[in-house]
Amino acid sequence: MNFSLLRRCTLQMILLACVFGTAIPVSAQNTKGMKKLIDKNMTLAAKQYLYMATLTAPDSMPRSFDATKNKFISSNTRWWTSGFYPGALWLIYSYTGDTAVKAEAERRLAIIEKEKYSTADHDLGFMIFCSFGNAYKITKNEAYREVCAVASESLIKRYKPAMSSIQSWNSLTSPKAPVIIDNMMNLEMLCWVADEYREPKFKAIAIDHANTTMKNHFRPDYSSYHVVEYDPVTGKILEKKTAQGYANESAWARGQAWGLYGYTMMYRCTDDKTYLEQARKIASFILNHPNLPKDGVPYWDFNAPIDKNTLRDASAGSIMASALLELSRYTEGDERAKYIAAAEKTLKTLSSKHYLAKYKENGGFLLKHGVGHLPAKSEVDVPLTYGDYYFIEALIRYRDWFLQ
Repeated sequence: MNFSLLRRCTLQMILLACVFGTAIPVSAQNTKGMKKLIDKNMTLAAKQYLYMATLTAPDSMPRSFDATKNKFISSNTRWWTSGFYPGALWLIYSYTGDTAVKAEAERRLAIIEKEKYSTADHDLGFMIFCSFGNAYKITKNEAYREVCAVASESLIKRYKPAMSSIQSWNSLTSPKAPVIIDNMMNLEMLCWVADEYREPKFKAIAIDHANTTMKNHFRPDYSSYHVVEYDPVTGKILEKKTAQGYANESAWARGQAWGLYGYTMMYRCTDDKTYLEQARKIASFILNHPNLPKDGVPYWDFNAPIDKNTLRDASAGSIMASALLELSRYTEGDERAKYIAAAEKTLKTLSSKHYLAKYKENGGFLLKHGVGHLPAKSEVDVPLTYGDYYFIEALIRYRDWFLQ
């Protein structure tokens, strides 16, 4: 028997089940409670995000909210988080069918489309695939698919062959070329466009980048550095460090979440078991870490000194939950059950009154207590668009994969 073929066919059946809404059931005792929680949260999401639209200028995107000053904070479309608001709107529309939500999503796509030509940094996957990629999957509008293709051409201009990586920050002529673990998230657009257009160069670059990141970003315990800085001409590693974490050798929580999500996604896109094993080892680091709180929402850095004032990061929790739900689909038995249970626990915690806002509170955002860049004292203990986005994605994944 050809076991490799059998395994590929089994994986294809799982992915088809996702596309056509066939779920892999969880225990019956959890089904009713999670369905009620998800319905309640998604109803709130529709109301909150339409309210948020009234606070956001027509030519900008939501970014955060400062509760101490009662100040709504927006950004231009060039800011790296600009795709999460329209992306979340499309996810909400896919769940609720609310045409007002769809109309707002379409309005926001119109102002962000110009970013498909940007080569300023690596964030085009966040900006374009979360917005136009979701829009295409839901509507099948070919114009949306084409935007993703153009953005992918723009993104690969930052690929440096000597480094075998896509440069994250700095100009393309800089003598220092940083690559951050966050960049793993932008590979999904390249893989998707490669398959949609049968253009292998995009996936080849994504694989090259993922392999280099796996080699150079991870420590023996499968925690990740935030930044690896290269010489763009020789490919030599100049420095391994953090930008947003507690210390150079610490495990910045959202960085660990990006890695977990990124390698789980790369397995889905390539069927390469190396990526699956990497994702499982990252998951083990996270879930078995002694500093992971019992409720599943991590401190902002796994190695930060912990006391009653140490901040949690709801955004890292939501990304981890979404990633663990997908990882569970590629594993079996107790391991699979562990991932589902961990994700479910985190989603329930994030749905509690401590984290989840009420209607017209929190600037229209869903989740409170995100941590953006604590060392720079930027976006600390505030709502964040990406925290909301992956929370919504995780809720929908749970409904689609485990409840229907």
